[in-house]
Amino acid sequence: MKRVKTGLSIGKVAARTGVAVSALRFYEEAGLVLAGRNAGGQRVFEPSDIRRISFVIIAQKLGFSLKQIKGQLDALPNNRTPTKQDWEKISRDFGQDIDARIDALTTLKRKLTGCIGCGCLSLKSCAIYNADDAAAAKGAGPRFLMGDNPEI
Repeated sequence: MKRVKTGLSIGKVAARTGVAVSALRFYEEAGLVLAGRNAGGQRVFEPSDIRRISFVIIAQKLGFSLKQIKGQLDALPNNRTPTKQDWEKISRDFGQDIDARIDALTTLKRKLTGCIGCGCLSLKSCAIYNADDAAAAKGAGPRFLMGDNPEI
């Protein structure tokens, strides 16, 4: 826990970010942000913590878990305000994950569009048709939509 004399109260950070006070406390417990304490023991945030919290909000909306987000934020320094270079490194690393998700979603969209549009006129080429549960040997989930070859 860092001690600071001035800074932003948890209420001001909640108002600025749109994140509930209870969520900010949770983020602190999860190690996503590190609040200081004033002389009265109240949480105090640095202005740079708003950027960290904004990153958490956006990353969650993109479907990343708090563990994945924390892994990215752990690369930022806690003893100083992160620089542009610090954020650029995270952006590069996180960007690779985002690009991979975009590729996977694009592939899934293409397969689903073909699947939904086929009307199951050809069960031999249907990505959902799973005669005799043959896909079970490949694992759980919609194996053919996830990229497995229906030809076993």
